[in-house]
Amino acid sequence: MILEQLIVGSMGVCSYIIGCEETKIGAIVDPGGDENRILTQADKLGLDIKYIVATHGHPDHVCGNRAIKEATGGAVVMHDADAEFFEKPETQNYFSMLGLEPSPPADIRLKDGDIFEIGNLKWQIIRTPGHTPGGMCLYCPPNLLTGDTLFVEGVGRTDFPGGSYDMLLQSLQEKVLSLPDDTIIWPGHGYGGSQSTIGAEKRSNPYLR
Repeated sequence: MILEQLIVGSMGVCSYIIGCEETKIGAIVDPGGDENRILTQADKLGLDIKYIVATHGHPDHVCGNRAIKEATGGAVVMHDADAEFFEKPETQNYFSMLGLEPSPPADIRLKDGDIFEIGNLKWQIIRTPGHTPGGMCLYCPPNLLTGDTLFVEGVGRTDFPGGSYDMLLQSLQEKVLSLPDDTIIWPGHGYGGSQSTIGAEKRSNPYLR
């Protein structure tokens, strides 16, 4: 598996380049800016980018979707609940205050429990509402891309429209912390660090005690 983390954009989003070493099919996760740098690195890796995946629909994570789509022809991928939520005019009007471009409509809508294939890699979709209605984690053992659901020693904020602190904690307790302790966490921002494990977060994350 190819898995590279890049810190991009004005809000320090952790974007990921995922690639299948056998087929060279790739995906870009959460291109929140610096699109040319992301594309240059994907090209260096020899990947054919087929997908642009959003762990959730907040503009800081999807503002590069259109540019990446135009450059690669890749399909925009999002959980069905966020695809629907972020198409609402009132949602778009609220998040326009960030001054970042919204995502084009999703070409592929996923649901909880789906298996999303990137070449020969099989990623399990784990819906984790709370930060957004359709926030999701992508799990291909031992790697877990958590978006803004879980950070190193932190969790995503829940004060934006569509957020719920109680729902976020339920998602974490029931769907994330049940994974093996050696699962590697790749977060959506590197606020407390760029990488961790489930076991480490159980021990040190104050929101999970």
